[in-house]
Amino acid sequence: MRRAVLGRHISRGRGLTAAFTCAAVCAGLSGCGTATRVVHPAAAALTRTVRVSDAVAATASATLPLAGRVVGVDPGHNGRNYTDPGYIDHQIWNGREYEDCDTTGTETDSGYTEARFNWNVAGYLVADLHREGAHVVLTRHSNDGVGPCVTRRAQIMNRAHVAVEISIHADGGPANGRGFAILEPVADGINDPRPSRRFARILRSRFEAGTSMPVSTYDGIDGLQPRDDLAGENLVREPYALIECGNMRNATDAALLTSSRWQRRAAAAIASAITRFLR
Repeated sequence: MRRAVLGRHISRGRGLTAAFTCAAVCAGLSGCGTATRVVHPAAAALTRTVRVSDAVAATASATLPLAGRVVGVDPGHNGRNYTDPGYIDHQIWNGREYEDCDTTGTETDSGYTEARFNWNVAGYLVADLHREGAHVVLTRHSNDGVGPCVTRRAQIMNRAHVAVEISIHADGGPANGRGFAILEPVADGINDPRPSRRFARILRSRFEAGTSMPVSTYDGIDGLQPRDDLAGENLVREPYALIECGNMRNATDAALLTSSRWQRRAAAAIASAITRFLR
């Protein structure tokens, strides 16, 4: 955006130079063919300002904390998965066993879908990461489609050579259970568990501090749960974590998960964890 605006300023500066030159020559000299080119001081100052601003913008971009880093964001499920059960239910190999291509995800008792929640948080997160200078790769680009399969999502991240990936979800747990959980790769998969484990612990700390969501009372230990039955954990080669941001079947959690203000807080906490992990 800034460069586009500056580009327009440059064009205006050149226009001003030409206009002032023509006016000076035609008004005060006998022949345009022999005139000396005159540049109005305002045009020259504008050109200098634009060049300085462009240099400052380039320097600022290079010093952003995530400049040059590629971050993967996977908003789980998709808004119309329910319309194509034949596709969603077909079996894929997740590196260890067969599982469904994808699922519809869960929803609150009032019908607010997990796919919508995941998409909203992903949108806020992408904006936060862009402000930090990151290039973001998404596994889907709308909430009105079907899929892609979880194996395809892993493939997208591997081909992009992301520095880290976060998969955004919300759980459909027991109604009396609360809190968020982070699902991480196990030790003997193709994903080196050490950086993923470090990322998961940073994410747990930042998410707990940045939101009012407690760690899960029913899933994992202290909010962390290794999993070997999911494609993301098994197939993504770079540091990876899947976060269940809360329990949609719990009334207290659902009130937070459906709040756009809280969704922004969740995204900011995830972005903070990613920045901390990659610096």
